[in-house]
Amino acid sequence: MAFPSKEQFEAIYGVSETQTAQSRFRHLEEGYQQEFGNADLSYYTSPGRTEIVGNHTDHNGGKVLASSINLDTIGAAAKNEHGTIEILSEGYPKIIVELSKLSEVPKEGGTRSLIAGIAEATSRFGFQISGFCAYLTTNVIASAGVSSSASFEMIVCAIINDLFNDGKMTPSDYAKIGQYAENVYWNKASGLMDQMACGFGGPILLDFAGEIQVEQIPFGFADYGYSMVITNTGKGHADLSDEYSAVPQEMFAVAKALGKERLCEASLEELLEQFAAIRETIQNDRAMLRAIHFLSETKRVADIARAIEAKDFPKILAIIEESGHSSYEVLQNAYCIADWKEQPISVALALTNAYLKKIGAGVCRLHGGGFAGVIQTILPQEETDSYVQYMEQYFGKGNVYPMNLRQTGAVRIA
Repeated sequence: MAFPSKEQFEAIYGVSETQTAQSRFRHLEEGYQQEFGNADLSYYTSPGRTEIVGNHTDHNGGKVLASSINLDTIGAAAKNEHGTIEILSEGYPKIIVELSKLSEVPKEGGTRSLIAGIAEATSRFGFQISGFCAYLTTNVIASAGVSSSASFEMIVCAIINDLFNDGKMTPSDYAKIGQYAENVYWNKASGLMDQMACGFGGPILLDFAGEIQVEQIPFGFADYGYSMVITNTGKGHADLSDEYSAVPQEMFAVAKALGKERLCEASLEELLEQFAAIRETIQNDRAMLRAIHFLSETKRVADIARAIEAKDFPKILAIIEESGHSSYEVLQNAYCIADWKEQPISVALALTNAYLKKIGAGVCRLHGGGFAGVIQTILPQEETDSYVQYMEQYFGKGNVYPMNLRQTGAVRIA
């Protein structure tokens, strides 16, 4: 394949970032050749994602407004004749997975397990797979709520789709394959939101109540003269697995007390009518609050979709801000109660609110799984550089990222 053209880069990255993108992909080409030798290369990109509204709703059949972002994983790949998947992600050891020995790959063994899970799921779902080599690099922030793992999964799926399936796999197929790999090979009870947002590209409205419904939404903060900034507050020192698992488990407990399987089958009115009895039954006030968050948050997603259609930007901002307050105060995933002295999310939100109050514009919210990681800020474009400098004082250079909503999902560029 030919190296991507300037026009192809402009279509994905925009005119201002084309030169940087070209340099990144040339670096990929050189890295591949040094590691694997000369080959007829194809080139791929897979974005990270941002959640705009819909915090912790996908696992209980709720709704989410999410989008791909302009941070991405990029790759160069070619078929091999070894019957192996060989992937070198820059900065990490090369991983080799033999396709004839997937059952021998240990579970919960990091990236090697994830690749084996993707390979197994590809065959299970009726698609073709064979050996290939790939050289990858990424600028998606790791362990920070913008889905670096899903971005990786989706680029591997895009490579498999292009090299062996003639483009027959859809982004929904990618997402299900990525979810299978995480569920079975990582033993991680992930939903599909991260993979769907990375795979499809652009702002999308997701409804998880039944067979997943996806609607692409024409929207961008830049349309209104605003920017989105993600601040990485740092990974918490506590093991967050139990914190993350407790959120869906507590929501499921309330749903069960309502006689439902998932909270999407109930309404806020039903919950409030039976609130006292359910509270007495489950003896868990946090679970009750989290159920209120879910039912209110799902409605907020529908509300923001209508506000976007009406081009009512003040309403859009108000809903994002309300979502953030609900996550912090009702869902309660800003920090770990067991490690209450460490609250980087709370600190970042407080510092940001002080800045936004001073300029008289913008909103901020907790982003992603919570308990540690990132916050999201929406503010006027002319204030972006000043805000970045302000937050870098507290969280360090390179941890505050202005970014755009990107329209391209996980695809082959050339």
